[in-house]
Amino acid sequence: MSKYLGIDLGTTTIVGLVLDTDSSQVVARHSVPNDSRLPSNGPSGRSEWDIDRMVELALVVITALANQVEADSLTGVGVTGQMHGMVLVDADCHPVSPFIGWQDQRCEEQISEGTTYLEQMVELAGDGFDRSGCTPATGYMGSTLFWLKHNGLLPAGTIACFAPDYLVSRLTGSWPVTDPTNAASAGVFDVMAGAWNEDLLASLGLNAAQLPPVRPSCQIVGNLTKSIAARTGLPAGLPVANGCGDNQASFAGSVADFRRSVLVNIGTGAQISAFTEQPLLVQRLDLRPALDSGFLLVGATLCGGHSYQILRDFFYRVGQDIFRLTAMPDIYDVLNELAGKVPPGSDGLRCQPLFTGSRQQPNQRATWQGMNQANFTPGHMARALLEGLAEQIKVLYECMQQTGLGDRDLLVGSGNAIRKNQLLADILSASFGLPLQMTTYTEEAAVGAVLCAAVATNEFSDIQQASREIINLATYN
Repeated sequence: MSKYLGIDLGTTTIVGLVLDTDSSQVVARHSVPNDSRLPSNGPSGRSEWDIDRMVELALVVITALANQVEADSLTGVGVTGQMHGMVLVDADCHPVSPFIGWQDQRCEEQISEGTTYLEQMVELAGDGFDRSGCTPATGYMGSTLFWLKHNGLLPAGTIACFAPDYLVSRLTGSWPVTDPTNAASAGVFDVMAGAWNEDLLASLGLNAAQLPPVRPSCQIVGNLTKSIAARTGLPAGLPVANGCGDNQASFAGSVADFRRSVLVNIGTGAQISAFTEQPLLVQRLDLRPALDSGFLLVGATLCGGHSYQILRDFFYRVGQDIFRLTAMPDIYDVLNELAGKVPPGSDGLRCQPLFTGSRQQPNQRATWQGMNQANFTPGHMARALLEGLAEQIKVLYECMQQTGLGDRDLLVGSGNAIRKNQLLADILSASFGLPLQMTTYTEEAAVGAVLCAAVATNEFSDIQQASREIINLATYN
C-alpha cells in the first residue's frame, strides 16, 4: 500500500491528511486553526505572522496524523500553502522578519505624493512585467521586497522565502528552494523562461540573489530529519517533496480531466482556473505555471466567502445594536433559506460584492443597485450578493474564452464556501449552464500536495496521470 502525507499551510486553518493512493481514500485527517497572526501595533493594513509558530502548528498536525496511521507505511510527504507572501531568513535559515502575508496592504501606501509603491513599481519597470503572467499586487513577494528595500528594511545576506518552502526546509534541514508554482506568485518571475526575471528585478533595484533557488515541481528535495522524526513519530529519512502553490495544488486535487475542466474555488476570496498547454497572456487573468508542465489561466477576485460573511456580520450588528441581543446564532442557513425563496435575478436587485476592491481597482467598493420597496429584504440582499459573486467569476471565464481557450464542458467546484452552500452551487451552475461537480475530498490543496509527492517518488509519471487516477467527481446536490 502507498500512503502519503499532505500538509496545507492555509491562512485560516492548517490542514493535514494521509491519502492511500491504492484505494484513493483519505485514511486520516487533522486540522488546527492558524493562530500565528501577530497583533498589529503599527499602521493599519499590515498582515504579519509568526512563521515559526506556523511551523509548530504544522508539526502538531503531522504528529496527530502519525498517531492515526502506521507511520512506517508512509511513502512520502507533500507540502502546499498560501503562495503569496514571504519571510526573510538569514544564512542559518533563521527568520529575521515576520511572515508578511498576501493580505498585507503596505504597498498601497504612498511612496511619494500621489504615487503608491505599486504604481512606482509599474513606472520603473515599464513593460517589464509582461513576462510575469500577472501585474504586481500588494502582498506579493516582489512588491513586499520593493517596499522593504525602499524603507531600509532589507538586510544584505538575507533570502526571501515562501511559507510552504520554509516548512519543507524545517522538515528536511535543507536550504529553502522553491518551485515555479510558488515563484510565479512573487510577480517578478519570468513564466515563459521558468526563471527569475533579472532585468525586471534590476529595474526595481532588487537582486535575484535574495530570492530562493527555483527547482522543478514534484521533486524530492530532502528527507525528514531525525529530530523532526522524533518530534512527530514519522520515520526519519522519509522523502519530502518541494512545496507547491495552493492554487495549483487545489487544481490537481480537484480536477480529474485537466483539458476539459474549469475549476471554481471559493474560500475567503474566489478563483477560476483552466489548464492550457501553451502560455496565454490575457488582460485581467494571471498566467501561472501548472504543476509539472503547462500553465493555468487564473482569474482571481477578492470577493468570495468573505463578502457573504460581511453581510452576515451586518445582520449580527442589527441584532446587537437594534434589538440588544447578547448572543447570536450562526445565521448562514437562515440567510440561504431566505435567499432561496427569492427568484433568480433577485427581483431586479443587483450587487457588486467588492467590499475590499478588486485586483485591478483596489479602491473599488461594494454596491447594491435597483433597490426598491419590494426587494429591500434580507433574502433579496443575500441572493443578490451570491448572484453578484457568480457574475464576477463568470466574467473572468468569458475573458478566458476570448483567448481561444474554447469552451470547457466540465464545471468543477472546490472550497468550503461552495461545499457548505447549496444555493451558491446552484447559482454557479445556472450561471455557467453546466452541472457543478465536486470531488469527494474536502481538503483539495492537501490532496494536491499528496499527488506531488506521489509523482516525486515515481508512483505516477506526471501530475495529470495522478489526478486522473485518484480524483473522483460527483454532481453536487
